[in-house]
This record gives sequence, C-alpha cells and structure tokens, in this order.
Amino acid sequence: MPKRRSTSVDVANLAGVSRTTVSFVLNNVPGVNISEATRQRVLEAARKLNYHPNAMGRKLVSGRSNTLGLVLRQSPEQIFADAALLRVMLGIEHAVSQQGFHVLLKPVPPDDSSGYLRLINENHVDGIILSGPRQDDREIITLHKQGVPILLMGQLPGSDIPFVDIDTVASAATAVRHLIDQGHRDIALITNAPLTYTSAQQRHAGFRQALEAAGIDFQEGWLREGDYTPASGLAAMGALLAGPRRPTAVFVASDVVAMGAIRAIKQAGLRIPDDIAVVGFDDIPFAEYSDPPLTTMHLPAYGLGWAAGERLVRLALGEGLGQTALLLEAELVVRNSSMRP
Repeated sequence: MPKRRSTSVDVANLAGVSRTTVSFVLNNVPGVNISEATRQRVLEAARKLNYHPNAMGRKLVSGRSNTLGLVLRQSPEQIFADAALLRVMLGIEHAVSQQGFHVLLKPVPPDDSSGYLRLINENHVDGIILSGPRQDDREIITLHKQGVPILLMGQLPGSDIPFVDIDTVASAATAVRHLIDQGHRDIALITNAPLTYTSAQQRHAGFRQALEAAGIDFQEGWLREGDYTPASGLAAMGALLAGPRRPTAVFVASDVVAMGAIRAIKQAGLRIPDDIAVVGFDDIPFAEYSDPPLTTMHLPAYGLGWAAGERLVRLALGEGLGQTALLLEAELVVRNSSMRP
C-alpha cells in the first residue's frame, strides 16, 4: 500500500499554525508580517514531513467552471483610481492559479445590488471574492445562506461570511495617534468612501477611538466623505479649508483620496506639514513619491489578495477554513507629510 503523501494540513498541525500561514511561508508571499520563529517552524515541519506544494493543482469534480469571481463594489472611475488594486489582483491570481483556477473580474457599481448574481446563477464561477462590502448589500448574504462559496475582502458586521482583512479600526487609531503624538489636537477626517461602506465606518471608528482616548472632542464639521478618488479628496479638503476654523492636521483614510487633499492644501497656499499635517492609509506605490512623501498605514495588499484567493479555493473545493476570520497586520510608515519641521 503506497504511503500517504503529506498535506498542508499536516504541516500546519505539526507547526501549530493555520494552513494560510503555511501557504504564506512556503510560497514566500511578500509583505506579510510573519515572525522569523514562525517561519522557521513551518519550514522545519515541511522538511520533516517531506511536504512540497502541488504546483499542478488539484483535480476538480465535473461541473465546475474552474473560475473564481472577483467582484469590486466600485464604479469604473473608482476602480481606475485604485492604485492598490493591481497588487491585490496579482496576489489572488498567483494563489488560485496554483490550484488550477482562474479569476474573472466583475465590477459592480454601488447602485447595482445584484450585478454579480449571474456569475453564480449561470455557473460562470465556483465562488466569489467580494471586495469592498457595503452595509446595505443583502444579496451577498442571501448567496452565502444558499451555500455559495464566498470570501470577503473587508468585513460585513452581523454576518458570518468568511473574510480576510486587517484590523481596520486599530490601524486607523494608530494613524491618528501619530498625529496626536506630534502635538495636534485639531484633527479632521476625510473618509476613503461613503459611510455605507464598512471599511469607511471602521476607519471612522478608529479615528473617533484615538480622539476619545486622548480626551479630544470630535468636531462634526471636520468630517468629510471621500469616494475612492483624488477628485473627492480635493473637494473634501476644499470644504474643510473653507470652514470657519482650519484644522492643523487631517487623517485621510485612503492614499488615493489623500492625493487630492494634498493638492487642495497647496492650492490654498498652505504648506505640508508646516500648516497642515497629512496622514493617509494604504501605502500605495506613489505614496513615498508624493510631495512631500506621505505618512501612511501600510497594507499588505499582495498578501491580502493571496490569502483571499487561497481561502476561497478551499471553500470552492468543499474544504473547511477552521477560523472564518483572518486579520493581517498593517504598520505605520512615517514620512515627511506628518512630521513637525
């Protein structure tokens, strides 16, 4: 009788980690914060078990499309402006292709609540990664209850849909605490998206949390909504500057939106950070080349995509995930836009 081949489950059990962590380590996924001790434990477990990832993929039962849908809850204009999207998509594609799957991109504008139903109903895809869930999106909950394999990039509070994300509330609070540590108390917020999006709600909550912990009152007039685009940041910052009292710092919960906010500050003849400090969120590739270089929260975009793809494949194959929630770490990257001269 042939000896059973070791699997990633065996490696995970021996190393005392999750299967996703095993995948991260053995595929050397960049941008994911895994301690060296954990990395070595996984490598040692794989060596002991003589485990090697199966690059040829897995045989799927008949009736599958071998395709997974990536649904983006954004308009075409918002998608074009999303500088982090390419890294996310590469992570998803690289993870699922190892298992013999392909990725189908499906943009669904915010006002279209059922634009992805045909993907499932007509058997175009075997499962869905939904990026940017909205609080009012009931269709995705219905599909989940029907047993459709679904993985969120982001979170939908009140549902039990599996997701991959960072601790967005804590990360936003970290960004705002940095401004507070620089001596600022008059801090404004420009969200990354309308507050119907859960990511915007969470970044708003982190902003409020940091202010409350420092004993700083929240100013309703210093809250403006972005909409994923530089133009929305330009308009939001312009509205803040036109108010009766100008903030000394602004947390912009998206680097793309922050690019527009920076332009508005400069058009008003103000200096960054001398007159207004700016902190963003995402650490898009352009952030370190903005003028001045942008302080921001670094998101492991490729790692988020990889984890989402790897976990959705397991759902599509009928395998369990263990824990349905996976949170990766974000870290503050301090640059010139927030530091006092």
